[in-house]
Amino acid sequence: MKKKGERDGIKRRDFLKKAGTAAAVAGVAQAAPRFVKPAFAATKDHVLLGRVQPMTGPAAAFSEASPWVDERAMGEINKAGGFYIEELGKSLPLKAKFVDTESVGTKSAEVTARLVSKDKVDVVYVSSTPETCNPAAQQCERHKVPCLGNDLPVEMFLAGGPYNWAVGLNVCVGDFMAAFIQMWSDVSTNKIVGLIAANDVDAVAFANGANGALPGLGYTVIDAGRFPCGNSDFSSLINQYRKEEVDILFGNLAPPDFTTAWRQCFQMGWMPKVCTIGRALLFPSAVEALGGDLGIGTSTEAIWHRSYGFKSTLADYTTAGLCDAFEDAFDKQWTAPLGHLYAGYEFIADAYKRTKSLDKDKVRQAMSDTKMTTICGPAKKSPDGNAFVVPSGGIQWVKGTKWPFDQLLVANGNYPKLPVDCAMKSVQQLRG
Repeated sequence: MKKKGERDGIKRRDFLKKAGTAAAVAGVAQAAPRFVKPAFAATKDHVLLGRVQPMTGPAAAFSEASPWVDERAMGEINKAGGFYIEELGKSLPLKAKFVDTESVGTKSAEVTARLVSKDKVDVVYVSSTPETCNPAAQQCERHKVPCLGNDLPVEMFLAGGPYNWAVGLNVCVGDFMAAFIQMWSDVSTNKIVGLIAANDVDAVAFANGANGALPGLGYTVIDAGRFPCGNSDFSSLINQYRKEEVDILFGNLAPPDFTTAWRQCFQMGWMPKVCTIGRALLFPSAVEALGGDLGIGTSTEAIWHRSYGFKSTLADYTTAGLCDAFEDAFDKQWTAPLGHLYAGYEFIADAYKRTKSLDKDKVRQAMSDTKMTTICGPAKKSPDGNAFVVPSGGIQWVKGTKWPFDQLLVANGNYPKLPVDCAMKSVQQLRG
């Protein structure tokens, strides 16, 4: 059993130790910082970031790369001089205080409230899943502190609004659906979709998207309804899919739930031609956790990919360079949230560089007015609320070369300029 504070076998202190940079040098405040004086006081010596994320609990995989990204991005910002603040006539380095939401919404609200009321942070950066992001963003609205929420779909983020002080940097379920339709068209199916979705915010949004979009595109959706997270028996669902001759298994699950469901599919001798599951299949570790070669042929959204080719605004490298640096540092495969975790720092840095101020209202406005291309691609303002959307496509997991599994880009959906590695193949084709 993992101890509290560990995440999928990698401890934050292990990342920092291997990175070889002391927290004080990179400006990462692991312990509670010293009392922060009023924003315009001449003695202010840093910009304090409240970094909120699920370090433990079911969503911890989203933050797996965060310690390394935090060190790297903050190091690049501070190497370039930090942020010049006109009212102080000097540049300030960026420092951070990290808090763990434990993947629980009430905990996210609690730790964020403490950051803004007790630690007096200048800005909050929260990432990964609506259970973590939305309660944190709501606290920032209440306390009038600028906040960035990223690494979750824009629909889920905006559902927690309306937001004025919180801004999203997100992918989009609508874009996912466009990519899914494109990749499914590569496989000959009967267009019967078995919908499998839990009753949490992520899964409900996926289910609503499927039920709203697929019938009009000629697909028949078999929806048995939502079920509680942590379900241990999917046999009735699988029997229903078999009876309805489902060719496409589609939905949204946490990694542990999908592991249970997919293993039971094999145990019961049922294999769909297509298996596209949101969230659960974003991580190499989750695909490996299925056991053996069970992950071959599964597919999911490409929230970010090493082949996208976008450049960092903080240093001179592209998406592939960021992935290579991560893999070289830890001998561990890159993971899709890597780019989004990094892009959050680009977004916040851009706002401070434009405002040159610690005035929270000016920073908030600058974040809402952002026009930039991050390592995740161009950030396009959402027409539905205070958020920006970056490109996404679709990937399929295949037998790997350097690593047990590789993720190939098989669809670019609404973003035709994104590269595509190959057409999608059926699960049976890839499994032989």
